[in-house]
Amino acid sequence: MSKKTLVILTPAFPLDASNQESIWVPAKQRLIKCINRNFPDLEIIVLSFQFPVSKNEYYWNGNLVIPFAGANKNGMTNKLLWIKVFNKLRSLNKQKKIIGLLSFWCAECAFVAHYFSKLYRIKHLCWISGQDAKRENKFVKRIRPKPEELVAMSDFLMDKFYENHHIRPAHLIPNAIDTQQFQLRKSSRTIDIIGVGGLSPLKQYDVFVDIVAELKKVFPDINVYLCGDGLERERLELQIEKLNLTQNITLTGKLSQEEIFDLLQQSKVLLHTSNYEGFSNVCLEALYAGAHVVSFIKAMNSEISHWHKVSTKEEMMQKTLHLLNDSALEHESVLLFDMGDTARKFMQLFSEK
Repeated sequence: MSKKTLVILTPAFPLDASNQESIWVPAKQRLIKCINRNFPDLEIIVLSFQFPVSKNEYYWNGNLVIPFAGANKNGMTNKLLWIKVFNKLRSLNKQKKIIGLLSFWCAECAFVAHYFSKLYRIKHLCWISGQDAKRENKFVKRIRPKPEELVAMSDFLMDKFYENHHIRPAHLIPNAIDTQQFQLRKSSRTIDIIGVGGLSPLKQYDVFVDIVAELKKVFPDINVYLCGDGLERERLELQIEKLNLTQNITLTGKLSQEEIFDLLQQSKVLLHTSNYEGFSNVCLEALYAGAHVVSFIKAMNSEISHWHKVSTKEEMMQKTLHLLNDSALEHESVLLFDMGDTARKFMQLFSEK
């Protein structure tokens, strides 16, 4: 019982690297791998609430994963799931030397972890990562978290959480790149614009397509990739056809992180049209790959090289036009935050009394 254990609570987790579930919670995967690398004597156990839909425990990169297969069912089913997780935590606490609980998103995982931590006096940290900072998140009132157990992933989320819930997280630990995951190489920038993300209304890819249509008037052969899949795909295909962009926009469907990073290294500009974003993985990856980012949301308050924030659709089009017109546009790699540092910051918080 001498080995220290960190228990992580997450709504979903991949089975392995060979299936489409490997794209789930990519930032959290990176964090766990970096904790493993920097703290090899620490045991990590992952409790996954909703997915995968399997009741068999398994190992992921040497870490035990215990799935509860909730499958996003509502009502009494979720309450029974929370009880199962609570009981599993109680069992683990008898067997292991738990130094802390880390929950992802301030929702059901944080709800269970918060009350378990209070009962058993174990440190709990919750990584606020995106939608959980919104006013609509009812879990915050149910949890009533202390500022000390809240860790914001970005300045944007810290401000939004305070604005919507009147609690300012005490800690800021940003999303980051695991430099050992991505291999930089010299590439010709043959892709003018790239978009990456789920094809959902939140991402506003109709705006993306409209901007490409405007830019085509200046660059008739503009080469654009849109990577991802989702409910909006059929509607976007119709919009692309209507605007005569079928020869300009390539819809790739779902791709692996490695495939996306390869395309980012061939791209001049990542056009990120989402109207809400905690701290986008793909923006970090694009900067590291040497692409410029144009977005409506910027995660950090400080100036970031090659990240251009705009307020309107017209501004986004003009900024992108300016970048594409710049024959001397620089494409050096920008490493904003390293996940190794993020891992060390989390472990420092868990070591503090």
